[in-house]
Amino acid sequence: MSAEHEESLYQARVAIHPKSVKGVFRTFKTSMLLLAFAVFFLLPWLRWDRGDGPSQAVLFDLPGRRFYIFDLIVHPQDMFLLAGALIIFAWFLFFVTGVVGRAFCGYFCFQTLWTDAFMFIERWVQGDRQRRLKIEKLPWNVEKITMKGLTWLAWLAFAWWSGFTFTAYWTDAPAFFGNFFTGEAASAAYITTGLLTFSTFVVAGFAREQVCIYMCPYSRFQTVMFDKETLIPAYDFKRGEGEKGRHSLGRGLKTQDERKAAGHGDCVDCGLCVQVCPTGIDIRDGLQIACINCGLCIDACNEIMDKQGWERGLIRYASEQEIETGVKPRVLKPKTLGYGAAIAVVFGFLIYGVLHQAPMDFAIDQVRNPLAVTLGDGRVQNSYEIKINNKMTHPLKLSLGVDGLQDAEVEIAGGKKDIEVASNNLLRLLVRVRRPAGPAGSQQDFSFVLTDKDGKIDPVSMHTTFNMPR
Repeated sequence: MSAEHEESLYQARVAIHPKSVKGVFRTFKTSMLLLAFAVFFLLPWLRWDRGDGPSQAVLFDLPGRRFYIFDLIVHPQDMFLLAGALIIFAWFLFFVTGVVGRAFCGYFCFQTLWTDAFMFIERWVQGDRQRRLKIEKLPWNVEKITMKGLTWLAWLAFAWWSGFTFTAYWTDAPAFFGNFFTGEAASAAYITTGLLTFSTFVVAGFAREQVCIYMCPYSRFQTVMFDKETLIPAYDFKRGEGEKGRHSLGRGLKTQDERKAAGHGDCVDCGLCVQVCPTGIDIRDGLQIACINCGLCIDACNEIMDKQGWERGLIRYASEQEIETGVKPRVLKPKTLGYGAAIAVVFGFLIYGVLHQAPMDFAIDQVRNPLAVTLGDGRVQNSYEIKINNKMTHPLKLSLGVDGLQDAEVEIAGGKKDIEVASNNLLRLLVRVRRPAGPAGSQQDFSFVLTDKDGKIDPVSMHTTFNMPR
């Protein structure tokens, strides 16, 4: 294969410098960015009173194996809640995609949010599109080094604060802030913050649309969720092209009547829709995998239509069916109804699970070596390991008894009479149960019963068996 042919297979990335634009979708996009950043950056610092528990509103405590989300405390055995939440998010994503395409990508995706923020910083330091293009073409002189250096420095600071904030979700944020700068934080905290700083700096600052086009799996499987009725930013080619295609404004082509008489449509070929696109596509070429449905091209086109005094909507959220036939899409179609029903069912189970979380649970493992022991007084002893998990933020004082086992004596190893379990803690106990001998090899079902001495929670029981030696 010749070098020339190999060269033609690849194309170097051309940096995209989107033009700023005003409009409904840009306002909505900015509002979502500010809301998302307010939640992300401020939430670790929000205090929350949990009694004996940590005072951080949202804390993912891996050493303690607890997730604290306001008043909700998720324990390892409650991971079905996380699974349910992930299922809801996935199905909701499919539901939204079926209705309004890749709206999640355009307004809520982390890559979109951070790339947008980096673009704001770049625009703030270097100026709008024409100024940035001019700087891009300059040789590496003092002006270019200064502009690029200030931009990268601001990006790096924002990337570091993003990484630091993410790490703060996994530890007490105020204490972490002090420990980080005094060198007393855990090494994992420095590694995590450093990796996230580097990846954010590179991905949001330099890779940008390459992530959406080549790395993101969602852009690949979106096609199976689209149909002819899915709303997407679409170019009305019938109105825009006319019989002879689009044409710029010029003598004899300034009014709609003149353009129609000449066989041209309303598109004046200004290219503004391409200039504002964060992925650099031309929406007039139809549905493309790189389109993230942000709607900025709609704002740009509406701006031109307003200047000409023409009707908006040459580029608008519309379905392929609407553009081709004029028939409005259905929102309540089998696919969306199916996703909606599935989401409602799982959401109902999730809410039920959250509202009916047990404040305490326990598990029993019977000691099997030996399974049963005959004592000197003729009675038989079985031993059990009991694990009690206090899921509340205050300690529990409990008493242990048995139900369904006649003439049984219960003894807690260590001579304990009462059981006290610290808040958000797991306690392991070795318990011996003795009773008169019965038929060899027989088993009898019974239950251990834990009772709260303060009466704040209902008694909890767990089924097990008592075994006679063979």
